[in-house]
Amino acid sequence: MKPLLVFAMKEESQDVFPDYDVLHTGIGKVNAAYGLMKHIAEKGKPSMVVNMGTAGSRKHKGGTIVNCTGFIQRDMDVTPLGIPLYQTPFSDDPVEISYGKTIESLPTGVCGTGDNFDTSEQAERFDVVEMEAYALALICQREKIPFLCLKYVSDGADGDGAGDWNESLHRTAEALRDTLTKITL
Repeated sequence: MKPLLVFAMKEESQDVFPDYDVLHTGIGKVNAAYGLMKHIAEKGKPSMVVNMGTAGSRKHKGGTIVNCTGFIQRDMDVTPLGIPLYQTPFSDDPVEISYGKTIESLPTGVCGTGDNFDTSEQAERFDVVEMEAYALALICQREKIPFLCLKYVSDGADGDGAGDWNESLHRTAEALRDTLTKITL
């Protein structure tokens, strides 16, 4: 099987990946998990899952492509019950999942995944913030599917984030495609 490219939405891929199998899951962790698991159930495990799309960052300039290899579920907060921030209760998974292929020519980092468009000060804790990668990385790790995560920094994860994100969508797909053609999967 070929690698499976996974995007949240079609606007991030812009139909510029005709030589690949592409899956659009919908936005958010639940949609991402459901979409990938449904694809696996119907078509089998791909040779690799490549998650690509947009992300906000206060650490990397707009237009940078970050190779995420660490993943934290940034909206998991059960601290009132004495559970450490980001830890899923009764789970053996560590707070940070370290899983994924490293591309030497790209900056690597930790991706904070949550079901909100994060423009808060909390966004500074992560290299990038977005809404799907943690779920995809966890599924790939558990299913023993090789995983690569490439995020295009579309905005500064700040008060201007929404406008910056909308303006960057047309550049995202081409930049990700150009990066993908330069690496070996």
